[in-house]
Amino acid sequence: MASYQFTVTVQTQYLEEQSDPARSHYVFAYAITIRNTGSVPAQLISRHWIITDANNHTEEVRGLGVVGNQPLLRPGEQFEYTSGTSLATPQGSMRGEYFCVSEDGHRFEAVIPEFVLSLPRTLH
Repeated sequence: MASYQFTVTVQTQYLEEQSDPARSHYVFAYAITIRNTGSVPAQLISRHWIITDANNHTEEVRGLGVVGNQPLLRPGEQFEYTSGTSLATPQGSMRGEYFCVSEDGHRFEAVIPEFVLSLPRTLH
């Protein structure tokens, strides 16, 4: 087991009631679970997202914590939150990383694997 490791899983949902396809406005929610799969307590300090739509337009977002929190996770603990984004196209993707600091001062990144944002029944 790696000493410094967070594992990130994602579930997505298209928010039809908040979207306006006639105006190229597609809203998606994503639920994130961050689990400390390492052996040392560590705190999530900041985030970096790369959001890409189907036209290859990319937006980068950086900020402290997640949804106003900088959770400290002991080995085996997890933190869950839901957030969202909007795209100008009905499909896109997100990826990024969380910047973390362990209780012993070691800095590391937790990779957020790329995930797809898509209207239901549009991918084959």
